[in-house]
Amino acid sequence: MVLINDDGHVRTITLNRPEAMNAFDGNQFDELTEALLSAGSDSGVRVAIITGTGRAFSTGLDLSEVGQDIEPPEHGVPGLFNALTHFPKPLLLAINGFGVGFGATMIGLADIAFMAESARLRCPFTSLGVVGEAASTYLFPLAMGRQAANWMLYSSEWFDAETCKAYGLVLDVFPDEQLMDEVMMRAQTMAAHSPVALMRSKELSMGPIREHIRTAIEAENAVYDELHGGPENMEAINAFLEKREPDFSKTA
Repeated sequence: MVLINDDGHVRTITLNRPEAMNAFDGNQFDELTEALLSAGSDSGVRVAIITGTGRAFSTGLDLSEVGQDIEPPEHGVPGLFNALTHFPKPLLLAINGFGVGFGATMIGLADIAFMAESARLRCPFTSLGVVGEAASTYLFPLAMGRQAANWMLYSSEWFDAETCKAYGLVLDVFPDEQLMDEVMMRAQTMAAHSPVALMRSKELSMGPIREHIRTAIEAENAVYDELHGGPENMEAINAFLEKREPDFSKTA
């Protein structure tokens, strides 16, 4: 489910469930977590890239597992959020296609993100009767400004690559066929420099906000748990299954 490739001191971690639009099931949560922990501790890796195969970067949580009696993952969501928050080296995202839910909010926990021209992002939380995740309610306003972040998190609309760049959510946009070459070139530029200085720079950038990230995630999780399974969330799920627009007036 996760492919690993090293090019010099750059490690590319590729989400590889194209048939599921790289949605996160328990195995993928665990494999990406383990890949990040391995890259973080490998002295030969100075910079890491996360990307995806197929049409999607990731469409977020794999809803096919919801309600199923399956063995819980070793790391799961908390483990992956923690691994991203504490990853000690520069982490780049090469967003190759659709990013939904965590496929979009992961950007806040990375250092730099790039998008393919055809890629689009969506934070669908309000349309599902829930709230944001991965500290996006804290990190997106830092990256985008309060109003742009609020529009993205409140509206549940799709955002194209150029809009994401204009809002400051991603650094740059490239033609689809050039995305990985362009991101790799920038990763190699960083990886050519002092590994100690890179890690110290990362710590100076992330260290002061890690406690804020933890607090935001805890607050988001508490509200999510309150709303999940509630009348508005169930109306949204039923509407999705029935291929109709949700009617939240029924839940008032």
